[in-house]
Amino acid sequence: MANGTTKKKGSSAVKAAKNRSVVAGKRTPWGTIIGVVVVVALLAGVVTYYLVKSAPKRDQASRDEAAAAFAPTASNPDPSKKIPGIVIKQYTGQLHILPTERVAYDQSPPFGGPHDQSWATCTGVVYPEAVRNENMVHSLEHGTVWIAYNPDKIKDDQVALLEARVKGKPFTMMSPYPGLDKPISLQSWGHQLKLDSADDPRIDQFIAALRSNPNGVYPEIGASCDALGKGLFDPANPPKFDPSKPGKDAKPMDYKGTPGAQGEQGGMPGTPPAGQ
Repeated sequence: MANGTTKKKGSSAVKAAKNRSVVAGKRTPWGTIIGVVVVVALLAGVVTYYLVKSAPKRDQASRDEAAAAFAPTASNPDPSKKIPGIVIKQYTGQLHILPTERVAYDQSPPFGGPHDQSWATCTGVVYPEAVRNENMVHSLEHGTVWIAYNPDKIKDDQVALLEARVKGKPFTMMSPYPGLDKPISLQSWGHQLKLDSADDPRIDQFIAALRSNPNGVYPEIGASCDALGKGLFDPANPPKFDPSKPGKDAKPMDYKGTPGAQGEQGGMPGTPPAGQ
């Protein structure tokens, strides 16, 4: 009997040990679960960040579509005339000055008149700092739209909305403009529109109507916006904006151009470089 009892007790002990082993093997894998939760949370954060940051660019397609009615046609060569608040003036083009000279512009920001022989790169560039007026005006002569903004009045999300209209888009450029009397000012050659908000649909109407408009609203149709490079105009280190009042030696708006500066640096088609 003793042996039988011993065998039963041994068998029970073995079964109990197996049961404990099975239970131990079925323990909740908390480490794996926590790892999965962390990865999911990180992915959700990345997706949320992307959606927030890309919203201005994605929304821009809708704004462009809404402004399509302002695209120029042969029968309506300058649709910007219908934009409320726009200022239109006539300026003579192709009057150049040297890099050491200034122009006493009649508008701030300027949107026409004598200008530097080198244009500012206008291939969808967002300049982080203000750029010399005389170079920016030359780009307008090539059919560019320049978005200027007052950095004290336009911040963060509003700046992002403006950048969405410019980044990577040909014949556009953007820069801060210290002291600007309005939060935002749009310029093309002979045209200006000042606004209070980056949400204003007139921004897109202005761009649709005037950027690379082929109907003679700017002097140099077919001219380049490409970077000229060091020694001419380097977009990585552009000439600085001068906020001071132009001195007595500044060139007036009716200036006929400086001898030796009348060719376009970088090679405008059919125009020899300066000095030739």
